[in-house]
Amino acid sequence: MACLLLTAMIWGFAFVSQVAGMDSTTPMFFNAARFTLGAISLLPILLMRKGGRRGLPHAHGTGSPAHVAAVAALCGLVLFAASTLQQYGVLYGRSAGRAGFITALYIVIVPLLAWVFLHRRIGLFTIVSVGLAVIGFYLLCMANDSGTLTLGDAMVFVSALLFAAHILLIDTLASDIDPILLSFGQFIVTSALSWSGSLIEGSVNWSGAAAAWMPILYAGIGSVGVAYTLQVVGQQWVPPTRASLIMSLESFFSAVGGALLLGEVMTGRGYLGCVLIFAGTMLAQIPAKTPREAVDAAAPR
Repeated sequence: MACLLLTAMIWGFAFVSQVAGMDSTTPMFFNAARFTLGAISLLPILLMRKGGRRGLPHAHGTGSPAHVAAVAALCGLVLFAASTLQQYGVLYGRSAGRAGFITALYIVIVPLLAWVFLHRRIGLFTIVSVGLAVIGFYLLCMANDSGTLTLGDAMVFVSALLFAAHILLIDTLASDIDPILLSFGQFIVTSALSWSGSLIEGSVNWSGAAAAWMPILYAGIGSVGVAYTLQVVGQQWVPPTRASLIMSLESFFSAVGGALLLGEVMTGRGYLGCVLIFAGTMLAQIPAKTPREAVDAAAPR
């Protein structure tokens, strides 16, 4: 849970850097640079762990090399599509708070996809907590907005669908894969696709990258290298619906980042949204059990 909460905080502040990075770079080039940095940031861990340094986490996972490569390629492809659409949505919308709210809709999409495709039951606590979180995010990020769906909004919404699919892919296919190795693999795939797209559209701009070096550095090492790896590690222990709720706090942290770094001030409705988000997230931590499961849990071992 701590890993996922830290992930949410890093991602929340990354919305500020994603908006700032669009002043001098394109979405494809920005993502190419940041996912490359994310992959590079994991190299020291992989190399030192391979050398058997004491104090480093050992690799765990029983998946074959072919299985690891296939899962990393699939996760990287979905991550590329999701991050590209999100970044273009940020470019057209130019609003970190709005993008944060729409992206957070994956908290609703994850259990729905799990119910439709994986036949997983949706408990009462999950339904109520998702409802509270959705209302809270609306009050926090859409309090002063007309609510009309723009092109940028539509792109970010589709990216939310893909981020939900990414969460379920990790939960379903990656339980037997070393999380650091999986993160490195999917970053390589995402960066390669982003570089290809950037070269095709002719948007490689090193002077723009130099002007946006701080947003790229934070988005690359922090949001990609650290946060996505913490996501993979955290999902080894937390079910996908609960994981999505914890990580959806990124919208709350995006509002905090906007206030601290951009001078934004929340309205009373925004603060109420924070309270509802907190309540929904806490409620999601209560395990939902059927009467049979409750009896089994109480039985002596």
